[in-house]
Amino acid sequence: MNIDEVIAILKQKSNPAYLAGMKRYGIDNTKALGIPVPELRKLSKVIKKDHTLALELWETNLHEARILASLVDDPALVTSSQFDKWVNDFTSWDVCDQVCGNLFDRTPFAMEKALLFSKAEEEFVKRAGFVLMAEFAVHDKTAKDAVFIDLLQVIEREAWDGRNFVKKATNWALRQIGKRNHTLNIAAIETAKRILQQVSKPAKWVAANALTELTKKNFN
Repeated sequence: MNIDEVIAILKQKSNPAYLAGMKRYGIDNTKALGIPVPELRKLSKVIKKDHTLALELWETNLHEARILASLVDDPALVTSSQFDKWVNDFTSWDVCDQVCGNLFDRTPFAMEKALLFSKAEEEFVKRAGFVLMAEFAVHDKTAKDAVFIDLLQVIEREAWDGRNFVKKATNWALRQIGKRNHTLNIAAIETAKRILQQVSKPAKWVAANALTELTKKNFN
């Protein structure tokens, strides 16, 4: 399936009502068609993996085409420069989350990028760093606890950032790491309690919200 055929299919699936509703979730729909993600997932299964097509879809700058690109790309073929370019193109939290969770967290340099992006000034780039941590905690079943202990230190360091999309991603990463196993649950709770002592109001929210969930987790 070539790029023109895929774009034609996407335009056929455009839903004006869904497009209008995207704004209610804080999604910029100026370059969107209005297609639910489950529909994009169905289409990606028809297309299958196609790295070249994914790169072409991304360059259309269409909201749904970029999400679809993350579904059809092959993480083994993603380069460091592509990773950086796409992350710096993020202008919407949902595209950020979909790309990180569908594709980037499965690349060999996911955690290297997460650490780099966690210090970024740009809101969506920094969000990507913490979304990568959260998604990696969910999807990589073989990663050692030491990897996540290091990430908890980064979360503690950056918990002060009150920008909405950063704050929520930081909290998400903390919760997902703490739900991974009993050892990491204890470590995440201890991290959250230290964050709670910070003077920053956003940090207190990140910690208190996470503790509500983490202290209820049962690994028996």
